[in-house]
Amino acid sequence: MITQPAVRGVDSELVSASWSDPEAFAELFDRYSAMLYRYVSKRLGPGPAEDLVGETFLIAFSKRRSYDLSYPDARPWLFGILTKLVARHHRSEATRYRALLRAPVEAEVESPADRVAAGVSAQAVRGELAGALAALPAKDRDVLLLIAWGDLTYEEVARALGIPVGTVRSRLNRGRRKVRAALGDTNPMEEE
Repeated sequence: MITQPAVRGVDSELVSASWSDPEAFAELFDRYSAMLYRYVSKRLGPGPAEDLVGETFLIAFSKRRSYDLSYPDARPWLFGILTKLVARHHRSEATRYRALLRAPVEAEVESPADRVAAGVSAQAVRGELAGALAALPAKDRDVLLLIAWGDLTYEEVARALGIPVGTVRSRLNRGRRKVRAALGDTNPMEEE
């Protein structure tokens, strides 16, 4: 009789279990692949996203024995690997932002809530936002997008990028300031 291994709740337990049972690592893929795909798809487009997510998990699997088991959450580790892969595609990312700058605003909307959201000024400044993101230094853009699109905390971004939390805060502040200035010192998400 074959018994299924118990589902482990903590990522570090999965990594540890994968040392003797490589199949345990698949649960990390199931938990985080969609999240990583959404993040990198926003940065580079859907084309390279699938490949980069796959490559992220291949690298993570090959380096799983070096994972610091004192960290129960593997998301920052995975986002760190993915961010390094994105850095290799930096030119593609900058090209994508420049293309968004030139692209017309998408007219198709999925729901009434989306229709309302599409009408707010954030949609109207999409091109300027894309231009501002393209103009940011890669290090500032990485921090800004890991927080905004990756939904990571300052501490998780610090772990993902291997930098101090203070550096995360200063890069985020600098990135936000530059984006805000590019948008005419306004926040399109705030009501007037």
